[in-house]
Amino acid sequence: MKKTIYLSFACSLLLQAAPVELGTIDVEAKADTEVIKDVHGEDIKSADLAEALFKQSPSISLVRRSGIANDVIVRGQKKDNVNVTIDGTKVCGACPNRMDPPVSHVLTNNIDYIEINEGPYNVEDFGVLSADVKIHTIKPTKEWSGDLNLGYGSWNYKKAAFSLSGGTDTVKLLLSASTETSEQYEDGDGNDFVGQIQREIDAGNVSTVKNPQYQDKYKDMDAYDKKTFMAKLFWDISDNQELRLSYTANRSDDVLYPSSKMDAIYDDSDIYNLEYSVKNLGTYSKELNFQLYQTEVEHPMSTKYREMGAMMYMTHALTTKMQGAKLKNSFDLGNHTITTGVDYSLRNWDGGYYKNDVPLAERFFHSIYDVDTKNIAFFIKDKITMDKFVLDIGLRYDDTEITSENAMQQDNDYSELNGYIYGTYHADASTKYFAGFGKSSRVPDAKELYWIGSPMTMPDGSVVAMSIGTPNLEDTINYEFDIGMEKQFEDATFKFKAFYSILDNFIAYNASKRMNKYENVDATIYGFEFSGTYIATDSLYFDYGMSYQRGKKDDPLEGQTGTNMPEIPPMKFNLAANYDWDETLALRAELVASDSWTDYDEENGEQELDSYAVLNLKATKTFAKNFEFTLGVDNVFDKTYAVSNTYKDLILLPTTADSNVMLMNEPGRYIYANLKYSF
Repeated sequence: MKKTIYLSFACSLLLQAAPVELGTIDVEAKADTEVIKDVHGEDIKSADLAEALFKQSPSISLVRRSGIANDVIVRGQKKDNVNVTIDGTKVCGACPNRMDPPVSHVLTNNIDYIEINEGPYNVEDFGVLSADVKIHTIKPTKEWSGDLNLGYGSWNYKKAAFSLSGGTDTVKLLLSASTETSEQYEDGDGNDFVGQIQREIDAGNVSTVKNPQYQDKYKDMDAYDKKTFMAKLFWDISDNQELRLSYTANRSDDVLYPSSKMDAIYDDSDIYNLEYSVKNLGTYSKELNFQLYQTEVEHPMSTKYREMGAMMYMTHALTTKMQGAKLKNSFDLGNHTITTGVDYSLRNWDGGYYKNDVPLAERFFHSIYDVDTKNIAFFIKDKITMDKFVLDIGLRYDDTEITSENAMQQDNDYSELNGYIYGTYHADASTKYFAGFGKSSRVPDAKELYWIGSPMTMPDGSVVAMSIGTPNLEDTINYEFDIGMEKQFEDATFKFKAFYSILDNFIAYNASKRMNKYENVDATIYGFEFSGTYIATDSLYFDYGMSYQRGKKDDPLEGQTGTNMPEIPPMKFNLAANYDWDETLALRAELVASDSWTDYDEENGEQELDSYAVLNLKATKTFAKNFEFTLGVDNVFDKTYAVSNTYKDLILLPTTADSNVMLMNEPGRYIYANLKYSF
């Protein structure tokens, strides 16, 4: 019986062609969509979503910055090339150095499931260049229920989280909160954050002219202190109308970023979301949806805790606000399911420099000068069902205006018509093939266009502030072709997909230039991945995945000779064995492995990284009906290894152009335990 359940679950992930329910999951997805389930229940090790995704998906690589608030790479793309939404809202980080990427503003204990849509096959959202990550948080239920989690791990990691949900036939409520803290983790060599910096200083890789080491009084600081709160209200106004309201607050204090010269004094975000839907209005309105949201992030980072800031510390304080609205209508017409809509967003980004908490003089104060990015778009998509063949077609027209309050910085306007055609052929009940071609685009952000670096004192005593951004950048266009197949066997599933992406005007960082360091270059990225499951016995089953990408610039950047694309991870492999000892005990052993980095962008700061293979173990025991105890060990053999490379579009130690930059190692052996009580 268990064997049938496991196989049915795996197939529902791989072979969904209609709405599929996976517990609380209800998602209609194309064949190339990967659904990562039950993040709320499974990833209780820490609140860091990027690390959870890295372990669960072969197509995702990790950008390690700290013990938390890390970033992701999907198919060799990151930053604005990957669109991230949280319940349909778009959250942008305020930090130009990606200390607070979008995935860091939602914690694993609040997440229900995640859709990863690879390729340019989304016309509903702004800026889906190469991938789309849709995060869906937990929803309130009618029945009163909840859970309490208490976690403890190596390096004095402590976490407490709870959720409570319930209501009536018409009104349902949800409250969720958590608090989490940890000391600095140690790598496989026993180096904490202070030790990793000292290793680089001793090796001569980090300049000590401006010493980046932590001051003695701060060397024992915790790595972070993070709290979150979420509240939701779902109201069934009538049989065909629903109103959803939600608010999420994230509060992070003293987040240490050892491979950068600054740490976050705090990182606060607020997400406000309103959704209204009405069904069956008539022949041409099967469902009408309206969404209105606002997200705010405040992020001051400083040298206050470092030796370089002992007498005089610099603070770079930034804020960003995203306001968005979307109206869409769907209806059926014969074998067509048609969706039309309008999408609007306005992002403001502002930042400035302080010395000992006093603003610098006006001409040196602004880093990002109150920049607005306003987008309005119209989209239409059609799903045509023809017996065994399903054809998805989408079009989107974007008009984007980017303006700066600084009259010396030029305004920019961009307009693009994007779209896709995607076909799925169901050869039989267990086999399907799919292929698609699409065009998508994304505009440069305020950092890439206008960012001004902190003031520097020149040898002649003059003070200058270099413009790092390049104000005349073109938007990046992605032309991509995808192909793949899925197969269900008696005891296994298998999925394969490949892609070829032509990037016009890819926005690259040129470390060889003193100013205007961002430039457009044409490039290609291609790769493939496969994944699947195998049911060995009623108690033992396996899941696996592998991904491979390569990327080349058509021409070297100005003043350079290399053509390797940056941030293209080498081949990555995930394998897990799952064993259900009985109805109450589940065991899991997972291997995460990667080839070495042999093709990398050396002129722009990347370096060769060794291959690695890391074993993680976890056991979960249910007892006394309502209690669940989890015990796990990550990196069982305490291996020293690094996952993320050192592309200089991030300011990593040191900042001198002719030096190496600091490589951040992953945590060593990590032992954790979690006790969950459900009611």
